[in-house]
Amino acid sequence: MPERKDSPVSAAAKTNELFDLLRAACARQFRFNPRRITASMRYVGKEGHGKDLVHVFRDAGTHSQIVLQGTFATLRYTHGEKPHWSEAEQAHYQESDAEMDAKIAAKQAEVEFTHSCPLYLAHRDELLTHYKNSPTYVGAGSNPREAAKALIETLAAANDAQLAAFAEHMKSTDPEHLAQLLVAPCHFDLEAMREAAEGSSESSA
Repeated sequence: MPERKDSPVSAAAKTNELFDLLRAACARQFRFNPRRITASMRYVGKEGHGKDLVHVFRDAGTHSQIVLQGTFATLRYTHGEKPHWSEAEQAHYQESDAEMDAKIAAKQAEVEFTHSCPLYLAHRDELLTHYKNSPTYVGAGSNPREAAKALIETLAAANDAQLAAFAEHMKSTDPEHLAQLLVAPCHFDLEAMREAAEGSSESSA
């Protein structure tokens, strides 16, 4: 039986083909690392019709867009309210595999440090209540990042020693950045809680 053109398998294959074209075009035109394209870009969809048809891709974090027309890629320097594709962002996409691996290792080290540091351990239970998939979730509150930022600002005002040690280790005093670092290990604990709950339900069944 022939496969329908709109089947999930066919759509996924078509998207994979578009990503192959995008990786090749960006490597050729902008010296972007294909691995970074795979890791950061998401397919948004089509725009236009006929010979003007283009495929749009967007960075999952910065929302910067790349337009693919045939085998030619174009960076959208202006889209929405703010400019995109700064020199720093383009340099980020041009990083070598070794540079990418070094950043991944550094980020993993940050998460491991945070997961066992006194500041996180002291406030972990409170932070987890802001995740909707947490058994201890308390509705109608702020999201995890906002809650962590508010906590850090409160602790900073009180000259908290644990926060001071954490900030010194991370070489940052920016509440936004520190909040991002502080919530990074939460998904490990949420996963552990989920597995514990599943194990408990299976043993009682």
